[in-house]
Amino acid sequence: MEPQLGPKAAGLGPGWPVLLLWVSSLSCSLSSLASPSPSLVPRSRTSYNFGRTFLGLDKCNACIGTSICKKFFKEEIRFDSWLASPLGLPPDYLLSYPANYSDDSKTWRPVEVSRLVSKQQSDISDRRICASAAAPKTCSIERILRKTRRFQKWLQAKRLTPDLVQGLPSPFLRCPSQRLLDRVVRRYAEVADAGSIFMDHFTDRDKLRLLYTLAVNAHPILLQIFPGAEGWPLPKYLGSCGRLAVSTSTSPLRDFYGAAPDQAADLAYQLLGVLESLRSNDLNYFFYFTHVDAGTFGIFNNGHLFIRDASALGVIDKQEGSPAAAGAGESKDIFSCLLSGCQAELPSCYAIPEKQSLVLVCRQLLPRLLQGKFPSPVQEEIDTALAQCGEGARPDPEVLGAASRLKDILRPLRTCDPRFAYRYPDCKYNDKF
Repeated sequence: MEPQLGPKAAGLGPGWPVLLLWVSSLSCSLSSLASPSPSLVPRSRTSYNFGRTFLGLDKCNACIGTSICKKFFKEEIRFDSWLASPLGLPPDYLLSYPANYSDDSKTWRPVEVSRLVSKQQSDISDRRICASAAAPKTCSIERILRKTRRFQKWLQAKRLTPDLVQGLPSPFLRCPSQRLLDRVVRRYAEVADAGSIFMDHFTDRDKLRLLYTLAVNAHPILLQIFPGAEGWPLPKYLGSCGRLAVSTSTSPLRDFYGAAPDQAADLAYQLLGVLESLRSNDLNYFFYFTHVDAGTFGIFNNGHLFIRDASALGVIDKQEGSPAAAGAGESKDIFSCLLSGCQAELPSCYAIPEKQSLVLVCRQLLPRLLQGKFPSPVQEEIDTALAQCGEGARPDPEVLGAASRLKDILRPLRTCDPRFAYRYPDCKYNDKF
């Protein structure tokens, strides 16, 4: 049976059918999750140049993990349709892309495909790697990184220790305890789970992938070691390939700045709760943000708020501490300056105040979400608490107290109805929700 083309496609003329077949193998409309049966969808494997260049595999196939690569090449991840360019390719300058994901090529669900670095940063990184070895503009990224002194130490290491990550620019690794690094090895999803803190089951390329990921963007690592399934406010990690990571579908907080008052109150209340859980949790880790923006947090389709971008998230181990990082000098190399200047300095592990994330959020995000939404005098109370919470010169207890008062103000402003599916109908029977 011949597949039926829609009226627009049917009128495109004789030069279009081949193009349509090529695009259909890479795209799937997000507006309808009920895709045609795979047996009825024409397939064309004329070229996978799209996959190699877009995913970053032509640069260095050891860059990031590979758990999701086969999903791209088996067409089990399909981007939404872009027909602006002749071949309908996704524009490579965007930082994230809506897509559909399938475990069985029959049932599809929306996901987000995110770039770990921008196209410009990626190009700068490649040039720096080549220049570090006095190589021409184009070179084998993998071959050069393999020859570095740091990676040679990684090859000999049986266990991931603080000295192996010293000098890497990620705030996640600014204060690395051994307990935290052991968690990275045990939960690194790109290798078979050996349930061990030792890296004996890592191949050389596995070690290079992990090192490169930690040096460029620790976001996918944080999603793996602090999964949402265990109650952490992070989306589900589905895998990464080239320089892209795939996670559950999201909507950034900026999309809700114009939300109705009850929804704005609900999101602000959740956001303050997330920051509270990052300061105090059962594992005794203190998480803090080095900066935030309107894309740092996102909302699931059930109304639940979470951390959408964890690249600016630092971790301090309150249980074990990080004595190695506190007393040792910086160890700078090509892995320290892949994306930014090699001279960039990060604050001491012990200079991060407990109020830091609250000040950033109360100053930069919550005013956009809550301003002018409520009648007087409630709005005045909210504005006063926000101003006190966002004042960095105040002592920690005063900022934390202002945030607590703000939560108390917001709590009764939330409503209990099906729009907030993450807590409905529980909110009808339990004050906790």
